[in-house]
Amino acid sequence: MSSKNFNNYIISAIKLLLGMLFIYTATGKLMHLDIFQMRLEQMPYISPLASSLKWLVPFAELVIVGLLLIGKYRALGMYASFILLGLFTMYIMAVLRFNEHVPCSCGGVLSALSWRDHILFNGAFMLLALTAIRLSRKGNKDKPQNQNTT
Repeated sequence: MSSKNFNNYIISAIKLLLGMLFIYTATGKLMHLDIFQMRLEQMPYISPLASSLKWLVPFAELVIVGLLLIGKYRALGMYASFILLGLFTMYIMAVLRFNEHVPCSCGGVLSALSWRDHILFNGAFMLLALTAIRLSRKGNKDKPQNQNTT
């Protein structure tokens, strides 16, 4: 297997993992919208935005999935994945610095994670997104450029 094929395989695997993560989290939020909003209302600093965030967050997650699925927008989806995970991780870290107890707005399996585990989990997915971005950029550098000789 050539390195280009291997890189494409790795990028596809990361794209699949990110897509599954965002589909899982978005559908969990949408299926239990009232609980998600209640948890957002309990979160420090963002509680006034809860009614907007209850729609914005799952919508953004589903848009990211769409970007990951469309070839020419895949890189944008990877960047958006990295940014959304980074924003959430920075928020968790900031809140934990000033508050002992922070309610989790996650659903399903992710709600069982400690905040430290959430940070590690998000960090791992951020590293995956960065890996895919880097491999994609490397692949684009290796592509021959169309040159007009006229």
